[in-house]
Amino acid sequence: MDFKEASPSAELPLSGCRVVERSRSVAAAYAGRLLAAMGAQVVMLEPEAGSPLRQAPPLLDDGESALFAYLAVGKRSLVCDPLTDKGQAVQQRALARADILIDDTPVRERAAAGLDPDAVARRSPQLVHVSVLPFGASGAKAHWTGEEVNLLHAGGEGFLLPNGLSNELFPDRPPLKIYGHFAGYQGGSTAVTCALAAWWSVPALGGQYVDVSVQDAMLSVGAFALQRLGDGSLEHRTTRSFRYGGVFRTLDGYLELLTLEDRQWSALVELLGRPGWATEAALCDPLERSRRGAEINGHIRAWMALHRVEDIVRRAQELGVPAAKYRTPVEVMQGEHERARGLFAPAELQSGQQADVLLAPFQFRCTPLRGGARVPALGEMAQEMNPEETAQEATP
Repeated sequence: MDFKEASPSAELPLSGCRVVERSRSVAAAYAGRLLAAMGAQVVMLEPEAGSPLRQAPPLLDDGESALFAYLAVGKRSLVCDPLTDKGQAVQQRALARADILIDDTPVRERAAAGLDPDAVARRSPQLVHVSVLPFGASGAKAHWTGEEVNLLHAGGEGFLLPNGLSNELFPDRPPLKIYGHFAGYQGGSTAVTCALAAWWSVPALGGQYVDVSVQDAMLSVGAFALQRLGDGSLEHRTTRSFRYGGVFRTLDGYLELLTLEDRQWSALVELLGRPGWATEAALCDPLERSRRGAEINGHIRAWMALHRVEDIVRRAQELGVPAAKYRTPVEVMQGEHERARGLFAPAELQSGQQADVLLAPFQFRCTPLRGGARVPALGEMAQEMNPEETAQEATP
């Protein structure tokens, strides 16, 4: 089995980088997805029944997983059971040709699967082995499992949500889980940056083992709240909010507004029509504005409720006021900004249908990311295997 590209990627940043991905979690799969978007050749090693993510909701009308489609587009699929001699031979051949291994195999299963970090390093000394587990692969919680809701709260975000306007509107609500797979995506993003840092240092240092904890990645999201602990301030969802600004209800929707600089405050005053309360000399002082945040927000909310969200945002952008509408998914897909930047591109689903998929949460000026990739069928690379070579490698 050789790495073969699903589509030309000669000009992409990671052209020539070969990645093996063993994933059952969103975090590890997303790491592979970002590497594939940048041009790496990513091969998923899947069990015979396929990755559990193939059945993960939300599902499309034909039963295909929308989540898996997004995470797997642009990758290849190879069925591999490392607990069998044949599967172990397939896995070792793949790793021998790889630059990076993305792996979320639980610690207790690694030795049997031939994925103990020390053993991997002995066989492939130039390989970057990136472990992506809920609580990392070392320490007291290394053997713990964790779903999205566990990791979100273990990272502290649950303690801080809902806050601001949401907390005021629904004060009796319990801690919330952010929609979707926020923790998984944070863990995957962290794994990618670690993988690339280690890979680029291979010429000087050789291969490395990188231990990524999704909980740690989530903790970094709340870094500012953690920093305030040093000041003796423990933030909570009932007290955490912008001094003024935040989420506002308009005549026909919601928007978020935040003015951190004096020039932005001056532009906000202009947006509001220079009302008498906003032109008070004392409010030129940002500290005074912070002290009177609740009062200021009361005035802003009363004004917002009388105007349409699109009109507010358009005028705010003209004046330099940081404001944005909370949009529906359809509005995001059809947005003028998103179309201009080419954020979405057609991809081929397993069913053969075409769907617009987010290329990546970033772009490159000189090497634009490409669409036109597809979601791999389970075990599609089987025909590329050499039966005689595989059987020979599987022989003790």
